[in-house]
Amino acid sequence: MRTRSYDAAVPAYRYSEAAELLGVSDDTVRRWADQGRFTPTRTPGGAAAVDGRELAALAVELADGPVDTERTHARSARNQLRGIVTRVVADTVMAQVEMCCGPYRIVSLISAEAVNDLGLEVGVVAVAGVKATNVTVEVVP
Repeated sequence: MRTRSYDAAVPAYRYSEAAELLGVSDDTVRRWADQGRFTPTRTPGGAAAVDGRELAALAVELADGPVDTERTHARSARNQLRGIVTRVVADTVMAQVEMCCGPYRIVSLISAEAVNDLGLEVGVVAVAGVKATNVTVEVVP
């Protein structure tokens, strides 16, 4: 299996983090690496990891697939959904931020200034807070 070298400019997520974000098991992420579904990388500490952009692409692929209704009804989001940013479209004033949070796709309209302040870009982990019809996004430390 080929491994990509670490690039500090692109976030990389340990397999356990990637699994949590995608709503799958660590073993599934390992199998996907073995099958060549993504090119593994390493964290600075040497742990196997997934490049943030490739993780975002996997999240989009999974979000477009069938929904496991048994699994999605079994847990509560409690109005905060941790996920990975899969798309950001911004103009001078407003931005559209799309995230995949496990089996859920979240779209938020926020200011372009907030996107810049939070450093939101494809591959960044964030939390979508849902309140009535508004969705807020905050970066996870």
